[in-house]
Amino acid sequence: MYECVVIGISDSRQQWFPPHVERLIAEGRVFSGGKRHHEIMRNHLPSDAEWIDITVPISQVFQRYEQYSRLIIFASGDPLFYGFAATIQRECPKCRMRVYPSFNSLQMLAHRMCLSYQNMRAVSLTGRPWDKFDEALIRGEEIIGVLTDHHKTPQVIWQRMLDYGYDNYQMTVGENLGNEELEHVGFFEADREYAIPNCLILQRRQIRPHPFGIPENDFALLDGRVNMITKAPIRLLTLSALELGNHSCFWDIGFCTGSVSIEARLQFPHLRVEAFEIRSQGEELMRQNSHRFGVPGIGVHMGDFLQLDLSGIERPDAVFIGGHGGRLAEVVRRVQDVLLPGGILVFNSVSQESQQVFRKAVKDAGMHLQDEIYVAFDKHNPITIMSAK
Repeated sequence: MYECVVIGISDSRQQWFPPHVERLIAEGRVFSGGKRHHEIMRNHLPSDAEWIDITVPISQVFQRYEQYSRLIIFASGDPLFYGFAATIQRECPKCRMRVYPSFNSLQMLAHRMCLSYQNMRAVSLTGRPWDKFDEALIRGEEIIGVLTDHHKTPQVIWQRMLDYGYDNYQMTVGENLGNEELEHVGFFEADREYAIPNCLILQRRQIRPHPFGIPENDFALLDGRVNMITKAPIRLLTLSALELGNHSCFWDIGFCTGSVSIEARLQFPHLRVEAFEIRSQGEELMRQNSHRFGVPGIGVHMGDFLQLDLSGIERPDAVFIGGHGGRLAEVVRRVQDVLLPGGILVFNSVSQESQQVFRKAVKDAGMHLQDEIYVAFDKHNPITIMSAK
């Protein structure tokens, strides 16, 4: 099994290393890193050095590594901060590894800004989805540090924030940090083309309202019918029954206006939310309401739940049936096929008939019925919140 010495570097063309790291480089023979790392380190390597470019597929790179007993690998900044050290741990868990870090780019940007960053929430969008960034926005983090890529650029990130009403942050962008000739740091400019690599820091300037139980009249409604929406007290009791703080992926079946999905994501920003609706108007209602309340990242799936291809959607550990089109038992059976072990299913019943159908369907599916919560709210029909595991 080979040994990896992973050394973090900046974009500076005048690298400085502690004496013991300099000795490791001078005594090394096989080196590796990206093409940019090779350009930076070319003049620091021994004359007989062999270099292995890190390219895709990464599996072939590790196959080459196995030919040697010891390698020195160069990585950007801190290799353990969204860096190549994690790739080594994943691809070769038995590899012996030593890490000598440099400052990562978000640390360098904070230094240029003279910003105390101990409260910063760091998020990587480099080849990654929006999930963690959206979570940080919804939580209203005071400082958010973001690693970007060719697609999720400062302009794209800023536009996403504006689309969901997050204009309460100031963005500072750092380009080519550590490069003496090309480095630039400044406030975001919408018409500027930013050099790559870049990263950014968002500083909250004011706290955005974060309601707990959104009033139903605040939503865009289906045909203006307020009775088609789950009332705020019922919505919060339903989320409590779903135990969403203990789960990671929530499916909302029959979302209508999106009120349950939006409230769930707002109160539990870590949650992956997938919402299903058969009525075509639902898609626009979800778009309007999620933008209105600052809730990005909800997956929307239009069509008959019983006919949709669910194979490419993350399996849930919590499900709410908000609509079933008179086919409650069939919906329960399909949910049972995808619900993860230990998952929970919740249904709000407005009639004795639907209660009986749910109880029988749950029993037939081999699930255990939990306690039922009977709720009467104002002059509305009583509702029984039913859950099964």
